Formats: sequence, C-alpha cells, structure tokens
Amino acid sequence: MDRKELAAAAFERTRMPLVITDACEPDHPIVLANHSFLALTGYNADEILGQNCRILQGKGTSPAAIAQIRATLRAERELDIELLNYRKDGSSFWNQLHLSPIYDDDGQLQYYFGSQIDVTEYRKVQELEAAEHRLLKEVDHRARNVLAIVDGIVRLSKSDDAALYAASVQRRVQALSFAHALLAETGWREVALSEIISRQVKPFDVDQVTLEGPDILVPAPVVQPLALVFHELAVNAAVHGSLSSHSGQLRIQWHGVPARNGFKLLWEEVGGPAPSTDRRPGFGTIMVGAIIEKQLQGELQRVWNAEGLVIEIILPLVSCA
Repeated sequence: MDRKELAAAAFERTRMPLVITDACEPDHPIVLANHSFLALTGYNADEILGQNCRILQGKGTSPAAIAQIRATLRAERELDIELLNYRKDGSSFWNQLHLSPIYDDDGQLQYYFGSQIDVTEYRKVQELEAAEHRLLKEVDHRARNVLAIVDGIVRLSKSDDAALYAASVQRRVQALSFAHALLAETGWREVALSEIISRQVKPFDVDQVTLEGPDILVPAPVVQPLALVFHELAVNAAVHGSLSSHSGQLRIQWHGVPARNGFKLLWEEVGGPAPSTDRRPGFGTIMVGAIIEKQLQGELQRVWNAEGLVIEIILPLVSCA
C-alpha cells in the first residue's frame, strides 16, 4: 500500500469526523467525507458531496463564527473555532471545528481540510461547573453576610445576666433562621413583605396585630436584615409596648413608593403602657436604625405620642438590593 492509499484508509477509518472541500471550485464544495462525519451529521454521502459545509448551519449558529470562517478561507489561514451546528434531523450539537489549507507542490491552494469534534457533552459539563462555581460564590457571599450579622449580634447584645444574654442572642439568631427558611422556600428569590413581617410577629399574640398593605416583593439580599428589624420591633412591642397589654394593638401598614422604588411602612402601637420617659436607645434600637439607614439606605423616624409609639420606615428596595 503506497502513501496515498494509506492516507485514504486512515481518512476513512478514523473515528474523527473529517471532510475535504475543493478550494478551486466556487463555494468550496465537499469532495470527501468519511463515515464518522456522516454518522455525526446524519447525512449520507450522496446528500453531502458537492454541498458547502454551511449545510450544517442553522438559526442558532453564531453569525460572528460564520464571518470568521469566511475570512479564514479568503486569507487561506488555519482556524480553530467552536460553533453550533445542526444534523440532518434538526438536532443541534456543538462543533469544535479545525480548518487547514492544503497546497500542491507549486504552493497553490487546492483543498481545505476540516475536522470536527462533537463537544456538546463537554460544554454541558463546563456549564454545570460554571453554574456550580457561581452557586458556591453566592452561598459564600450569603453565608458571610449572615455571619456578619450574627457576629454583630453576639458582640453587641448586652446583659449582666448570662442566661438573659444567651436568650437575647438566641432569639435574634432564630429570627434570621425564620428568614432563611423563607428564602429557602422561594428558591432564594424575592419574598413577600407581608410574609417577612408575619413570621416575626407570629410568636406573639397575632390577634392583637393587624397587617395591611399591597403585595410587595423584597429582594433576597434584603430579606434577612429586614426580618431582624421586624423582630426587634416586635420584641420591643411585646416587652415594653402595645403587645405587653391585653388591650394593646399593633397596626402595621405599608404601601409602595414608586419614586423611591421601594415602600413606606407605618408601625403604630396603641393601647399599651404609657411611653417611658427614658429614651436612651438600647442595642435593639441602635441595630434597627443601623440596618435601615446604613445597611439598606432607608429612612426611619420614631414618634412617641399619647397613644403609643409610631415608627415610619421608607426603604428603597432597588438601591439596597
């Protein structure tokens, strides 16, 4: 067997899909295609011979990739490129294409050699790994945020009594746990404001609590810090405010503020004990203010009147997400 026969046998028997096009003819028609190429594309030899390789292109094939192939053929260069191709039955596959010019003894371009590798499964693995990497980064980011909040709670919670200190830390971490459960239920997407509030006031007498407002969705990064705010407000109402009295009521109302891309919430306590004259802020009050005003870039105002405490919160959800 001479070299040409040996090359022809290797061309035909290799498991890599191969084609050769005639560079001397207009539109580079296919003049040779091995069995692997026919098996990959679903065409038979009669259907593929004389055709341009664009027969494998379709609606999802990148125009930029097509333009790059054309430029390569005009310039008589080699090319390695990955593009979406289509089989005869219309199914798609990702093709790692290699093009190489073939010259005669006088240095004149005669043919173009093309090899294909179906890299569809490899791309799926790459995409899966990329998605996993993004997920791990997101989990890391969320975990760091939560741990930062927990660290602040542990460091700044104050009590001379070890049991009271432990209880105050535990209930605040539990509030974050409720918020985490909400996020898990929604796939770490947006959560309804009403649901965030109700989860935090539920441990207290809900018969004394009225919630009223339209459906407003809170972005996932805002859910946990906002849940901690409502937890602190609810605990304060239960210990010192309207929920500490059987006749007390807590009204929570909110509405959207389109101009701020957020919402305005009114927290009204009525029927509770007379407001204390000692207005020195405790840790809970300081933390609520810091979360709303510094972390979430919102506004918070407290007013004590004859009926009880009124808190107004304005929160721009876009900027704090």
